[in-house]
Amino acid sequence: MGYPRLEIDLKKIRHNARELFTQCSKAGIHIAAVTKVFCGEAKIAQVLVEEGITMLADSRMQNIKKLSNLSVPKMLLRIPMLSELEDLVEYVDVSFQSEIDTIRKVSEIAQKQNKIHDIMLMVDLGDLREGCWEDEVQTIVEAAMALKGVRLIGIGANFGCYGGVIPERHTLEKLVGIKEEIENRWGLELEFISGGNSNSLHLLWENQIPKGINQLRLGEPIVLGKEDVYNVPIDGLYQDAFRLFGQVVEIKEKPSVPIGKRGIDAFGNVPVFTDRGLRKRAIVAMGRQDILLDGIQPIEKEMIILGASSDHLLVDIADAKITKKIGDILEFTMSYGALLAAMTSAYVHKVFIE
Repeated sequence: MGYPRLEIDLKKIRHNARELFTQCSKAGIHIAAVTKVFCGEAKIAQVLVEEGITMLADSRMQNIKKLSNLSVPKMLLRIPMLSELEDLVEYVDVSFQSEIDTIRKVSEIAQKQNKIHDIMLMVDLGDLREGCWEDEVQTIVEAAMALKGVRLIGIGANFGCYGGVIPERHTLEKLVGIKEEIENRWGLELEFISGGNSNSLHLLWENQIPKGINQLRLGEPIVLGKEDVYNVPIDGLYQDAFRLFGQVVEIKEKPSVPIGKRGIDAFGNVPVFTDRGLRKRAIVAMGRQDILLDGIQPIEKEMIILGASSDHLLVDIADAKITKKIGDILEFTMSYGALLAAMTSAYVHKVFIE
């Protein structure tokens, strides 16, 4: 069996998807399941579709292509590059847009492919990532309406991913107001208001989601059973659907501070060490090429991650309750970022548990 290894429990993912689908459906909210954290793995996406998810969303065209055999609409979350617009129209059903020049190019290509491409206009409500400003909305809508081959089906906003802004009821009410203004001014009927990602779930639980918000883009709650605002487990969901394992290749007692003149490390940083005397340490055969170092923790709380290079993870095991030996397997919890890195790394073995 190969290591490092990522075990993926499809039954637990299925459970999480089912629970979230039920909660959101009661509030009239559609889930666009975000597949980027597991790199568009079709086995996982299939489970989500089987549990009622009606749209899959990803930022990478390569991942969306992997999902082409699944008969639900695909959404491109990242504003598309001009260089990928041919693929966009061919493989993607709905894309987020914020630039009229890009929408015009999409229109041209859609007409050549004899297709209608659906778009959602992203509005920046303070997180300062993608999206046009509120005072640009009507100008972009007017220009988009004059184009053939594209159809405006909704608007959306992003929160938390860049600026850490938490969506609040009054913020989402503003989004609802923008949608209503578009409909009244231009005689349109927009299908979706995409009210953010997982960090909008707290408003659902607090019964604070404004009427009209009918889509959320959910990733972390499905795969890790956590919400984004306070990074706490969600009751009734599994947090261990993905489990990371690494194998010990060396165990030595060594000083906790390096010996000799020091400079920068392999990644250009100046490392800082705490002198704790001689400590028993294990080297695990995985590193920064496989995982996000700051996003993993040993399951055994007595062990401490000391650091890592590209391929070596150093763990203080001096206080471990169970004596370790060469070849032992250590398990680690993962943050969303660490899971993303592990799924992306070709060196991490992925094992599916049905």
